[in-house]
Amino acid sequence: MKELLKKFENKQPEIVFEWSDSESEAEGWVVINSLRGGAAGGGTRMRKGLDKREVESLAKTMEVKFTVSGPAIGGAKSGINFDPNDPRKAEVLERWYRAVMPLLKNYYGTGGDMNVDEIHEVIPITESYGLWHPQEGIVNGHFHATEPQKIRKIGQLRQGVSKVLEDPHYTPNGIKKYTVADMITGFGVSEAVLHYYKIWGGQIKGKRAIIQGWGNVGAAAACFLAVEGVKIVGIIDREGGLINEAGFTLDEIRELFLKKDGNKLVADKLIPFEEINERIWDVKSEIFIPAAGSRLLTKENVERMVKSDLEVISCGANVPFADPEIFFGPTGLWADEQVSVIPDFMANCGMARVFAYLMTENAVLTDDGIFKDVSRTISKALKKTHEKNPEKTGIAQASFEIALRQLI
Repeated sequence: MKELLKKFENKQPEIVFEWSDSESEAEGWVVINSLRGGAAGGGTRMRKGLDKREVESLAKTMEVKFTVSGPAIGGAKSGINFDPNDPRKAEVLERWYRAVMPLLKNYYGTGGDMNVDEIHEVIPITESYGLWHPQEGIVNGHFHATEPQKIRKIGQLRQGVSKVLEDPHYTPNGIKKYTVADMITGFGVSEAVLHYYKIWGGQIKGKRAIIQGWGNVGAAAACFLAVEGVKIVGIIDREGGLINEAGFTLDEIRELFLKKDGNKLVADKLIPFEEINERIWDVKSEIFIPAAGSRLLTKENVERMVKSDLEVISCGANVPFADPEIFFGPTGLWADEQVSVIPDFMANCGMARVFAYLMTENAVLTDDGIFKDVSRTISKALKKTHEKNPEKTGIAQASFEIALRQLI
């Protein structure tokens, strides 16, 4: 696995598109690792301090992810180095998408990612430039769709991704309206844990979980886990967090989801970040969901959780371990040798799978059809890993080997 990984990590990306904004300090990159299958896909993220190396690592992560989610295309990513809280954000995004429009028309499909919203930013801006859908490049480059096929596939994409959820099984409650895009990644991260216990053995009900990050991924995963009887005992977010060693009730977790301010945890008795970061890693829990930014989880964090009953990590964030390596460094490897690590390209493949599913000929555009397809996809991938490695450690390494053999 290590040799395959080294070979894949060291391969130069096929295309690197570099952009400097003419009217602000913003700079951006599209990195297309390969045009496997004639196209590449990966979302658009924005954060201050982002660099080309991060975008390249995420593009490679996407390529591995497509071995699970489909379609059989190359990995890509867009990244913009700019403060997402700056009032000029909308103008920067408009100029960015105007610059990358030729790629999006022909062979690159994108979507939302950190600090860039699929429904409210990506789709409206790209539509204004004449793109039918942000995944149009994949429909053209990979599927070589005829005009009727293109109309049908893009129609399904437009309807499915922004579909308002009606089934109460997939929403925190029936009052506020959420879309597939809001809930699907967190759902997949939760389902990965559910399938892990079904396949490797164990009862999920009554397990305790800690959530890192309270954006759509972490908050949705917490809701879905709580429905399954998991006790959420701790939440750590960028400004603070909460601890309840007895476990928050399902209603309390749903309320925290509904009250969140964008990606921010909102609660009356928020423990300040310095204090929560000192305490939470020693709280007894079997399940950990890293769903904040990349490379935040230190070896000390993991060591303390391992001593506090940790069994499984389901990676909601891409590359959650604080290692410089693109995929696997010392921290990630150590964690994989101590506990069960479900890698990011499996656990958080929900949105990528939705895109792939909506481009199929027989997609069922119901909440149940879309969510159950994601659940089946993750289950199938984990079963393949279990066939190769039935042990409860080394899961991430075995999963990477299966994926990389398809790519190298």
